[in-house]
Amino acid sequence: MAVFTGQQAYDRGDAVVVNSGRIVEEFLELVQVDSVSGRERKMADLLKEKLARLGLEVREDAAGQAVGSDTGNIIGRLPGCGRGPALLLCAHMDTVEPGLGVRPRLEDGVIRSSGDTVLGADDKAGIAAILEVLRVVREQRFEHGGLEVVFTIWEEGGLYGAKNLDYSLITAKTGFVLDSDGPPGTIITRAPSQDRIFAVIRGRAAHAGINPEDGINAIQVASHAIARMKLGRIDRETTANIGVISGGKASNIVPDTAAIEGESRSLDAAKREAQTEHMCRAIREAAGNFGARAEITTETVYHEFSLAEESLPVRMAVAAARRIGLTPRLEKTGGGSDANILNSKGIAAAVLGIGMKKVHTTGEYITVADLVENARYLLEIIRTAQFAGY
Repeated sequence: MAVFTGQQAYDRGDAVVVNSGRIVEEFLELVQVDSVSGRERKMADLLKEKLARLGLEVREDAAGQAVGSDTGNIIGRLPGCGRGPALLLCAHMDTVEPGLGVRPRLEDGVIRSSGDTVLGADDKAGIAAILEVLRVVREQRFEHGGLEVVFTIWEEGGLYGAKNLDYSLITAKTGFVLDSDGPPGTIITRAPSQDRIFAVIRGRAAHAGINPEDGINAIQVASHAIARMKLGRIDRETTANIGVISGGKASNIVPDTAAIEGESRSLDAAKREAQTEHMCRAIREAAGNFGARAEITTETVYHEFSLAEESLPVRMAVAAARRIGLTPRLEKTGGGSDANILNSKGIAAAVLGIGMKKVHTTGEYITVADLVENARYLLEIIRTAQFAGY
């Protein structure tokens, strides 16, 4: 694979041309803009400016007010100038911590952070691909049925931007979310639903050295409950985890309160519901056995989605991959994304692998080759939408 620098173009046949120097430069610019979840204002303002310069109609919705972010989702629209369906292109603006003061390093065709922060390829590699595609569409006068761009806030930890997106501003019914690991050509067609579980166990305080028998140790109750749970990989479709446990005031006090935070996920909604009930039952039974009380709250964070191979976004993504020499790989994932919400709102959206690796760690990285290929692939998807039958 030939990768050029500066103003040279990367081109591997069939007139799909991407300016590799430009996309790398823009990606390096984006990752240096602080945009941890809830504090995406600088990124939002930059992207609004970039989209406007590219000729898109740009709007910002009120999602930030609903979720406590300093900005809303950014929505851009480029009217159609050809056949085919309108397409929604989506990526999220926020990054996980530690994500402040990112200093990217480009060495031997690989981009990493300086090692004390995440890189932010999740999901600024997706943003960079979308921006480059918009430029090429404009420069090469690609025909398309309309492009709608959504850059969401606070995807990490809750998909809050997509949940509070102003869907009255969206007309597309087919979309692509650039937000998964796996090489270009990876197409996520199934993703799980998730329940969040929060429990507070109420025991009774007592002096740990003088009269411990008068107390009810809430931490002990919690540990018994957790020991009864099936956790980790439950089956091929289902996982569960207890991620946080807290409680107590001092080592000489029998703790009267303990809090547990966990989750269950499954590609099958019934399995997820059963797993959640199993975990809650373990907490209730342990509390009852010790004479404690349990206050349990559950929340379905997002619902699962499943796209058939015959669905429009999957057919387009498979055909486009083959046209530019990529191997299409239809896969499921254990994580949620904005696509979970988009699909629940009636927008058939597939998730595309964009080559980001070791995400959510300070070892995160992406190759220049994958940055370029992401844009080439997305361009070919847009062109594929022009073909008869779509």
